[in-house]
Amino acid sequence: MATRRVVILGAAGRDFHNFNTVYRDNPDCQVVAFTATQIPDIAGRRYPPELAGKLYPDGIPILDEADLPDLIRREKPDVAVFSYSDVTHATVMHLASLCIAQGCDFELLGAAKTMIRSSKPVIGITAVRTGAGKSQTTRFISTILKKLGRKVVAIRHPMPYGDLARQACQRFADYGDLDRQECTIEEREEYEPHIDRGFVVYAGVDYEQIIRRAEQEADVILWDGGNNDLPFYRSDLHVCIADPLRPGHELAYHPGEANFRMADIILINKCDSAKESDIRAIEANAAKVNPKARVIRANSPVTCDRPDLVKGKRVLVIEDGPTLTHGSMSYGAGVVAAKAAGAHELVDPTPYAVDSIAATYRKYPNARGILPAMGYGEHQIRDLEATIEATPCDVVLSGTPIDLTRVLKVSKPMTRARYDLAEIREGLLEGEVRTMLGL
Repeated sequence: MATRRVVILGAAGRDFHNFNTVYRDNPDCQVVAFTATQIPDIAGRRYPPELAGKLYPDGIPILDEADLPDLIRREKPDVAVFSYSDVTHATVMHLASLCIAQGCDFELLGAAKTMIRSSKPVIGITAVRTGAGKSQTTRFISTILKKLGRKVVAIRHPMPYGDLARQACQRFADYGDLDRQECTIEEREEYEPHIDRGFVVYAGVDYEQIIRRAEQEADVILWDGGNNDLPFYRSDLHVCIADPLRPGHELAYHPGEANFRMADIILINKCDSAKESDIRAIEANAAKVNPKARVIRANSPVTCDRPDLVKGKRVLVIEDGPTLTHGSMSYGAGVVAAKAAGAHELVDPTPYAVDSIAATYRKYPNARGILPAMGYGEHQIRDLEATIEATPCDVVLSGTPIDLTRVLKVSKPMTRARYDLAEIREGLLEGEVRTMLGL
């Protein structure tokens, strides 16, 4: 039987995991390339031989998804395997049509095929869209587990923006670990909240190696998902976050709809800032496609560390980057906090955007008016600093999950917006966690 030639369409995350779990040691398949999109500076690299395995002594090239038609003509793959997240169903099928028209099959791997089993209980946190509120939910559930006397280790969805071989299995227990491993802003946004609460967090590229190491120091594994991707581990309790500020997206985006259909709990965040009709629309969709799931409503209260700095001032708001980019939101917690604190004006940074930040606005025009905390590398961090300095404002209000002053050097005063999860009916999530643990 002829070897099946495969190209994996990805964005430096799910694609590598699919390769590791399905293709790495599979002699019946030959992966000719990965493609990359969504994340800057991934294309042009190689998946290293240290991770690719004995069948790929030279590693595997990572090419820009824009070059996919040429890649198909040149390499003649038998199948393209779609392997990234937070895209409309229409986008997935446009890519399928492109591949089919070029004579290449198009495939989506089933969730179960790539989920690794753990020897410890696993709680999986996923979402229907980027920016739905996974972080606040993960923090809330980790606090429940700590109260119940369980040692929690969080495993975060991959963000392998540096040396892939060095990042195969990363452990973060303090801020020094973040510095030593040269974490980007995006990585810090996901790791710091766990560290702040005294929890160890793992991430990297090889999630079989990661789970085996995490199991050695955990009573419970908390899967902290990225974007709206599927869990990498088989979950004993699967919580999917739905966003009433984007009703209908739970049935319109891949693979968020799959999470919505698989979940044991559908948690509707942001109910304090959403319309009742939109909340009910999500509940109706849940009843239609996943009637076994328990649906829980929650608020997402937002606070500002220094409202006195914001009141009556010209404010530049910084929001979580992926929420504004492929998450397609136009605002987040920072805007909510600025308005609540009585900001005189939200200053539009778009005319002052520098280099890669200006490019971000061109690609994601929905982000205009707010500054996305883009920081996938040192160059982008410097562009972010320069944009802040050039924008005529009195104060900077950051709605990201981290203290940006640890990585940015700016002359303007900066304060933070924080957001949490508050159940409308208290104790429901704790009850589900207790049931999962047999308490």
